[in-house]
Amino acid sequence: MDTIITTLTMTIFIYLTTSIAKLMTHQNPNINNAKNTLMISFIISLIPLSLMLNYNMEITMSSSPIILMATTNINISLILDTLSLTFVPIALFITWSIVEFSIWYMSTDPHIHKFIKHLLTFLIAMLIIITANNMLQLFVGWEGVGIMSFLLIGWWYARSDANTAALQAIVYNRIGDIGLILTTAWLMSSSSMNMQELFSQNEVINALPLIGLIAAATGKSAQFGLHPWLPAAMEGPTPVSALLHSSTMVVAGVFLLIRLHPMMQKSNLMMTACLILGATTTVFAAASAITQHDIKKIIALSTTSQLGLMMTMIGLNQPMLAFLHMATHSFFKALLFLCSGSFIHNLENEQDIRKMGGLNKTMPMTSSTITIASLTLMGMPFLSGFYSKDTIIETITSSYTNSWALTMTLIATTLSAMYSMRIIHLTLTNFPRTKQKTHQETKAPTYPIIRLTLGSIFIGTMTKLSTLQTTTTITMPKTIKLSALMVTMAGIMLAIDLLYSTTHQTPQKPKTYNLFFNQLAFFNTLHRALPMKTLKFSQQTSTELVDLWTLENYGPKGLSNTLIPMIHTTTQQNNMIKNYLTTFTMTIIIILTITNI
Repeated sequence: MDTIITTLTMTIFIYLTTSIAKLMTHQNPNINNAKNTLMISFIISLIPLSLMLNYNMEITMSSSPIILMATTNINISLILDTLSLTFVPIALFITWSIVEFSIWYMSTDPHIHKFIKHLLTFLIAMLIIITANNMLQLFVGWEGVGIMSFLLIGWWYARSDANTAALQAIVYNRIGDIGLILTTAWLMSSSSMNMQELFSQNEVINALPLIGLIAAATGKSAQFGLHPWLPAAMEGPTPVSALLHSSTMVVAGVFLLIRLHPMMQKSNLMMTACLILGATTTVFAAASAITQHDIKKIIALSTTSQLGLMMTMIGLNQPMLAFLHMATHSFFKALLFLCSGSFIHNLENEQDIRKMGGLNKTMPMTSSTITIASLTLMGMPFLSGFYSKDTIIETITSSYTNSWALTMTLIATTLSAMYSMRIIHLTLTNFPRTKQKTHQETKAPTYPIIRLTLGSIFIGTMTKLSTLQTTTTITMPKTIKLSALMVTMAGIMLAIDLLYSTTHQTPQKPKTYNLFFNQLAFFNTLHRALPMKTLKFSQQTSTELVDLWTLENYGPKGLSNTLIPMIHTTTQQNNMIKNYLTTFTMTIIIILTITNI
């Protein structure tokens, strides 16, 4: 059994790597092969998953040591447990759908084969993170997703906004990466980098590596403080946004904390920090999403909000619940992005939801699927989001850890229903507000969109059936049981009421708090203010030092200062008239002599 699981997992890695090699070596590669590779890899990955679900096993696969050190030996080691074997098929399924969508969406791009190669490399880097059994291997995958996100966000490099967004992503992640490097260095020097050895230690670990882990997750998962890069990353092509926000990159931060949760759960301080950070992020991002008008930015901020919800669960000592939401969220978030990409493509690159409207008539299939995705995000009963989001809110409301954090999460749930309804109302209903003629839907993008829609509907039910054969009976007050549904319904009604009341009002100057959330708490302005002041100060200093002091001293003044002592040895006068006259006379004599000769 162990051999089957390990062999099939290695087959997936080799198969994907071979596919990338083909895209790199062939002059005109067939990009449909990449889509077929992902489909076959997904089918193969279901076999280890079904074996794991039936036998509930955990396998570790290690190579012989590659680097021999005094304290620890470094080798390639894969951990195949519930987390990795569950998430590998999800990542493959979503990437398969996104690559198929990309072939249609990016068909006019001259370097589409390179784009597909980048997407596959991105996936492999994420699979390395998921299956890594030591910190060094995890760090390789961690840096891999960072580099690939930089290349993909800045895909349209001729646009200055795309370059800025790519740099922003890499710089913010660098700040977080310092934390991961710190933790890895600390574990190398005082504990062990291998995860089994780490988890077997019972003593409370020092706060420093735990702070490093939270910092790493804050950067990668765009938690409050390092959040501005995620909405800015929308400058990349829509398939990149879909992959970045669903099953790679941003979930890597939360996955790191889920994987290393045994280290953190012994420290109450760090758990509280995760809880407060998650609650702040989820409410702030949800409030920001309401003030945005770009459809991709709204969905991007909803990702940050959902990641905040996962972080809150880690803070409440429920890592598997955070993982469940991470799995279900991947499907409906990829679907939301693909639907928005379909709208943008058919509206000739229009992203402002105020300039859409009436799309349910011209694009009925995409309209239906984006409605399902939005309802799943809201946590409507019996769609996949309900099984994770509803359970999270029930856990929060029945907990007495931190009432402020719990209240913030409930407010964020109401706000998530509001921004979802805002997208549905402004894009699909009412009369068209488009400037250009909309194109009709084509058949090509329907297959990946329908696949993800079926995943968004059924994955929650399938998870429930596979993991909870016997449902446990839990006694809970009716208000707590229905709290998630009540706050969601309140959000929907409030959103509809506000939309109807504001559309008939005369245009007004934006309120201060509206601008505050729209500009993401002015983080970009604040972040740029200090570097700009430093740059100007250093520029002024260097100018004054070089131009007014160095060049002056070594130039005219230096020459003067070296000549004056020599003059003083031959004459008592302080001026240099004699020097000049002598030089002048000598030059004339030499010239006359030469000419006479």
